[in-house]
Amino acid sequence: MAAPKPLITHLYTADPSAHVFNGKLYIYPSHDRETDIQFNDNGDQYDMTDYHVFSMDSIDGPVADSGVVLSAKDVPWVSKQMWAPDAATKNGKYYLVFPARDQEGIFRIGVAVSDSPTGPFAPEKNYIPGSYSIDPAVFVDEDEKPYLYFGGLWGGQLQCWEKSESEVKEGDEMNGLVFNASKSGPQEPSGAGVPALCPRVGQLSDDMLNFVSPPQELQILAPETGEPIAADDHERRFFEAAWMHRYNGQYYFSYSTGDSHYLVYATGSSPMGPFTYQGRILEPVLGWTTHHSIVEFKGKWYLFYHDCELSGGVDHLRSVKVREIVYDAEGKIHLA
Repeated sequence: MAAPKPLITHLYTADPSAHVFNGKLYIYPSHDRETDIQFNDNGDQYDMTDYHVFSMDSIDGPVADSGVVLSAKDVPWVSKQMWAPDAATKNGKYYLVFPARDQEGIFRIGVAVSDSPTGPFAPEKNYIPGSYSIDPAVFVDEDEKPYLYFGGLWGGQLQCWEKSESEVKEGDEMNGLVFNASKSGPQEPSGAGVPALCPRVGQLSDDMLNFVSPPQELQILAPETGEPIAADDHERRFFEAAWMHRYNGQYYFSYSTGDSHYLVYATGSSPMGPFTYQGRILEPVLGWTTHHSIVEFKGKWYLFYHDCELSGGVDHLRSVKVREIVYDAEGKIHLA
């Protein structure tokens, strides 16, 4: 097939979270902007400050821009870097869930609420208690229970959080973790037989503003052994960009492998896991990061993702694209 073209060309967009609300397709991406900050492994060059919402009546039709629906200046706890968001609907409300650095430079996850899928969104005064790291993905199951998946290595700070048997930082009492700034940057477990760091999952309260219980690690297992994927298995281990969807009664957890630049997926029988690795969805694209969502729209399934084609390969100036996917008889995902 012909190479997909960017869906949005009047500004740079990345990390698309696509959802269908009331029969219409909505895209909740991050908003890249020009910056003089040089590329580094902490991701400082991704200096985003606001969110737009985009909508489509058909997959081949025009894309409408609802404008800025939330800005960093409107969120009391945010200092900078409003990265990849997600959205969900529940109880007649729409929720924009987003990561950003707090006033101490630590990534947290916040919530903003609206009566409309296109916003504007009114932010809560504080982040979700016990939240940390980046790339939130909200999944509301068929029983209406909402789950939050999150985590990202290196600049996403997941590796910085460790258990504390003594002093616990105020605000993190429910997960018993403390932030170790010395682990910032490209650090993660290594060595033969060492399990990879896992993403986190926690069930949210009915109002979507709190965890019902402390978030836990989401196990991703190697199919050949049934054991957790190893930290040095960079072609399969979790790095960032959590996404959850359900197909034919099965739960699909997909994610980015980071420095090996694949989008991959694992399947399981429960939204809390464990999940068994199944394979790749997308090979590397132009640009360092890869981040996606998967959604059913008008009887077909689509993969939304980004690359740097529109900017000529500038890593922090990305653009959203879409490709159709299909499932085979065994439930495996393939590009159409």
